[in-house]
Amino acid sequence: MIVMRSTTTFSILFWIYAKRTKNNLAPLYARITVDGKKLNISLKRRIDIQLWNPQKQRIRGTGKTARDLNQYLDEVHSKLFQCYQELRAEDRRITPQIIKAKFVGDAKVEHYTLKDIIEYHNAKMFHKLHYNTSRLYLISQKYILLFLKKEYKMDNIELSELDYQFILNFENFLRGHTPRHYQKKIGNNAVMKHIQRLRRMVTLAYQIEWIDKDPFRKFKQKLVPTHRGFLTAEELKDLEELNIDSERLKTVRDMFIFSCYTGISYADLMLLTKNSVVLGVDKSYWIITKRQKTGNAVKIPLLSKALDLIKRYMNDKRSMINGTLFPKISNQKLNAYLKEIAEPAGIQKNLTFHMARHTFATTVTLTNGVPIETISKMLGHTKLATTQIYAKVIERKVSDDMQMLREKLELDNQVGVRELENGSNWK
Repeated sequence: MIVMRSTTTFSILFWIYAKRTKNNLAPLYARITVDGKKLNISLKRRIDIQLWNPQKQRIRGTGKTARDLNQYLDEVHSKLFQCYQELRAEDRRITPQIIKAKFVGDAKVEHYTLKDIIEYHNAKMFHKLHYNTSRLYLISQKYILLFLKKEYKMDNIELSELDYQFILNFENFLRGHTPRHYQKKIGNNAVMKHIQRLRRMVTLAYQIEWIDKDPFRKFKQKLVPTHRGFLTAEELKDLEELNIDSERLKTVRDMFIFSCYTGISYADLMLLTKNSVVLGVDKSYWIITKRQKTGNAVKIPLLSKALDLIKRYMNDKRSMINGTLFPKISNQKLNAYLKEIAEPAGIQKNLTFHMARHTFATTVTLTNGVPIETISKMLGHTKLATTQIYAKVIERKVSDDMQMLREKLELDNQVGVRELENGSNWK
């Protein structure tokens, strides 16, 4: 046993796999151990089990066969120890996998690291991703490297070392981490998103054969269904009819209402221009654009309330400066201003701009009988399953309403029974 620095141990053991003995011959292996982690290397030799000395880890006897095999084992031991010494001299991370890779001459497994795949992914994939998606990858990568530094006390790690335990450790780190800009710990779905981005990078490494196994093959994501808040018809009407003196808040309210009647997201709304409004084959006006998030085409027939708002703001000085349909306001400010509007409108919900898109999908369209396939097209969804989430929300609302009806009917029935018992309905 050789002690490396203060915490690293390294050992080499030769052994025969007795359970695979055939014709009294068993396969010969070398086992390398680093810090308690073991890895076996087949030496492509079979040994007579009667001649093997497990204590000395050599062949008994002085004949030519014994001398040749024992000399071969000495050479293997020397070469494995040399691989270990070279890695140590280079001040590199030492693992059984890396020593084996160096021993068998597999440079691919030996040299590719987590930082390598991060750099490769960003160079090859970022031009295909939307800016916001790229930004989220950079955040995830920052967490990955922070995790390495805090939990493993290192700046990088060989890709061959990534395993199921590494993924679980990263998940636990994320769940316990509180970002500086945030007052709460990272939520479950956000944790899963960070792991999903790591998974995509590691899968890329597997596909380009930088690693020979996928460490994520046993990992299962645990996403928690999120409640998609929306305004009811009554709440939407109250917001529309709210008397607002502030020009700033009135503009924000109108942009929110426009999204309620079109389903346009904040990012897409900010990019709408006069060219986005097109006269359709039905001789009515449509919004035709592309979703910034996915690049999917979006075609929405304009309802009268949405068209009125376009007419109101397209010649507004703030809109004309940017050449857009509506004045440009940051998403952060929009959401902050909406909270100022919510209370006087009597809305108890956490009003955010994205809630307008949910309101369009539920209150404005689904509840009024618009087919879900049509809604999916107007929202620019890639999969119908994404839109079906809104249908489940409506089903829950139907269920709640029917429960209220049941309770009302039961109450009416109880009143009727009591009246009959009292004889009040008998002449």
